[in-house]
Amino acid sequence: MAEKIGVIGVGHLGQHHARIYTELLDARLVGVADSDIDRAKFIGEHLGVPAYGSLEELIRRKSPDAISIVVPTSRHYEIAKTALNAGIHVLVEKPVTVKPEEAEELLELADKKNLVLQVGHVERFNSAVRYVSGIQCNPIYLDSRRTCPFTGRINDVGVVLDLMIHDIDIIMSLVNSPIKKIAATGACVFTNFEDIADAQITFENGVLAHVLVSRCAEKKCRQLEIVERERQITINYELQSVQISRVVNNPDGQVEIRETPVFPKSEPLKLELADFVSCVKEHKPPVVGGMDGKRALEVAVEILRQIHDGGTESVRAAC
Repeated sequence: MAEKIGVIGVGHLGQHHARIYTELLDARLVGVADSDIDRAKFIGEHLGVPAYGSLEELIRRKSPDAISIVVPTSRHYEIAKTALNAGIHVLVEKPVTVKPEEAEELLELADKKNLVLQVGHVERFNSAVRYVSGIQCNPIYLDSRRTCPFTGRINDVGVVLDLMIHDIDIIMSLVNSPIKKIAATGACVFTNFEDIADAQITFENGVLAHVLVSRCAEKKCRQLEIVERERQITINYELQSVQISRVVNNPDGQVEIRETPVFPKSEPLKLELADFVSCVKEHKPPVVGGMDGKRALEVAVEILRQIHDGGTESVRAAC
């Protein structure tokens, strides 16, 4: 039997959550909700499901088994808590909450009620990331760049919670070690939030990671370079491609060999939502659970603290 699913928030991203649920065999979209009831009705009519103005009304009228929460970050905690208290499985978009202590409370609540709490770190379902996660990877240095031109679409958070948190999550999934030190800087350019952020993360096992994010760039770039002792792996998130380079010795000297693995490519969001539905149906832990979301958030919060409280006077004044 298909799981009854609802979507809370049907803006730019939420509309795709709703669409995909209508395409999954084990899911049945039973309704959408949005504080903008006209928007909810527009999406509901397009997908052939009822539209409501609040989560509470959706719960009362349709009793969903699970929901996607795709609303502004500031509302993640209250809506997720309401859903979990109602016995509903939750997928909440990243970042899981604004504060780590809120994430911890949701974790405890989900565990107490034996419910799935999944966090929408969709890049983990990027086919290139999935490929690299499936091979033996021993990084000594990682360099991540995620830049794009300014659009103004995201105006409730800065680039750390909007963009960098993806890279933090992926890097932490690839480096099996606690973090020893974080050093970060950033600046506000177009908004009152940081529009550029640069962080260096040192892990206790000696691995170093550099993460740069910006929404002030001329061109879009979404790339992760993983340096190992004998090879370098480059992930292009946008193309969902992987390139592996290594240098070998032959009688004529050193030769660089480049390999471009071939693997199936799929829509990351569809894979993420399919994993969520599968976890609800089979009562298994998700690929990216609440604890993963909380750990990434804790790192992001420290980076934000350094940018806005511990940076230079000019940066503090600009932000």
